[in-house]
Formats: sequence, C-alpha cells, structure tokens
Amino acid sequence: MPSREPRRYLYDLLSDYPQRGGKMMRPSMCIAAARLFGAPLENAMHTAVAIEILHNALLIHDDIEDGSEERRGQPTLHMLHGMPLALNAGDTLTLMSLRPLLDNRARIGERLTLRIIEETERMARECAEGQAMELGWRRYNTTEIGDADYLEMVLKKTCWLATIYPMRVGALIGSRGSVDLDPFIRYGFFLGAAFQIQDDLLNLVGDDGYGKEINGDIWEGKRTLMLIHTIRESTAAERARLLRVLCRPREGRSLSEVRWIRTLMNKYGCAEYARKIANGLAGAALHEYSLISAGLPDSRDKHFLEQMVTWVIERN
Repeated sequence: MPSREPRRYLYDLLSDYPQRGGKMMRPSMCIAAARLFGAPLENAMHTAVAIEILHNALLIHDDIEDGSEERRGQPTLHMLHGMPLALNAGDTLTLMSLRPLLDNRARIGERLTLRIIEETERMARECAEGQAMELGWRRYNTTEIGDADYLEMVLKKTCWLATIYPMRVGALIGSRGSVDLDPFIRYGFFLGAAFQIQDDLLNLVGDDGYGKEINGDIWEGKRTLMLIHTIRESTAAERARLLRVLCRPREGRSLSEVRWIRTLMNKYGCAEYARKIANGLAGAALHEYSLISAGLPDSRDKHFLEQMVTWVIERN
C-alpha cells in the first residue's frame, strides 16, 4: 500500500481488512492453477495480488450494502470510520487492483495481460449482476425464489470471483493461453456454490472463530438456500408472519423475531437440506476437476486444487 498522506483518512483504511488475515483462497487458487499448467510462481504473483486486493475492496462494499457489523472478528470498516470514508476506501482499493494487472506486461507480455484484463471485466460484470440480484430480492421483499434462482445468483455473485476467475486466469498464465477455459466455469461453479452454501451454514452454526456475526444473514434478510427452503415449507400462517418480518429493514427486526426465524429453520431441517445440496455440488466439482487435471503430472498444486473441494464443505 502507498506510504503517503492522507494516511488516517485513506491509506490506513486500505490496509485494514488485508491485515486481519482471511483465507487467501482466491489468490491461492490462481497461483495453483498457473503452476498446475507449468508456470513459475512469479508469473502468477501480480494477478494473485490483484485478486486479493479486489476481494478486500468488495468486502468493504458488501459490508456497507448488507449493514454488517463484524468482519474477521472485528467491527466492519464503516462501523469504525463511518460510511463515507469506508466507501471511498473500497473505491480506491478497487482502482488499485488494476495496477498489478497492468504490471503483468513486463512478466508475461502484452497479449496475455490483455486477455487477463478481459477476463477481469467479465468477472466484474457477472459479480455486479449477482450482487444486484441479491440486493434486489431484499429491497423488494421478493419471495418467489427457488433453488435454481439462488444458484444462479451464487454463480454470478460468488463463483466468478471466488473460484471461476482465479482458475481461468491462472490457467491462462500457466498454459500461455492454449488451454480451453470453459471447463473451469463448471468446476468453479460447483466448487464456489458449495463454498457459498457452507458459508451460509456457518452463519447459523459457526463457532467462536467464525469471525462474522452469527445469524447476521437472518438480520439482513438474505435469501439463503435455508431461508428459501423455510419459506417454501412453512405453513400459510408462518409464511405470512415471516414475510412481514422480512419486509422491514434490519433495524426494524427484533432479537425475538430473529430467534423465531431461526427456530422455524430448525423445524424444517433447512441446515440438513442445504448441507445435502452442498455435498452434491462438491461431488460434481471433484468430477469436473478430474477431467481438467487428467494427464497432468502429479504435483502439490494438483493435489491442492483437488483437496479444495473437501475443504470448502468441511471448514468451520
């Protein structure tokens, strides 16, 4: 991060979320995919850095849009510094993620750099569309949502940045643009959707190390797979009450109402339902990865990407 003024109002804020740690899943997958197809670590480093910077930028924006209060075990940036400064920091980090992508030119050449930027543009568009779907459902209290709608939203909002894009640009770097990128959409969707469902589950049952607000998704009215299942399975009276609660903003919901929704979710086995779907998606991801990696030599990176599938549904 730049070491210059205004530190207190901008640059100290930019380094806050990255310094809190995190899984580093996205840049790790990019590096592993590049090395899987034969590139040295150095060829993927700029792109991996850009991915992590952009991820942290979008976390700032997500926390503002969701009204979240906690991120990685600490207050969110807008809770610490106010929405205007946090929003400006998120905008700045987004722009700063472009610099490492442009720096790729000196290492991997103009042609591959341009292809990575084209991939970045597509990922950003898909991600924005998915975010709009989720925010729109909450804003207009949309209830006619099925599992397929949820998975389409997750494909766009989560999978493109979390799994599809890192794998595609990593494979581009490693193969010098010769590998077919379409299979990475399938692998990335199955893996990323399983990851998101597990993330939603952890919001209900996470332990002290979870790092986010337990039941925060209920407070925010997020249309998770569990909430969609609960709306679908509930009685007419339960559904009417549930929709009355969901139509209000976060600050208009009481703790007793959130606890009632949580009890209703338990009644209809929403966690077990979602976990079963996540396991099925993980199995599909393993199959797709076996096709992608067939014929490639054994390596630490090959095994890492395979074991990612187990990790996303077993993490706590």
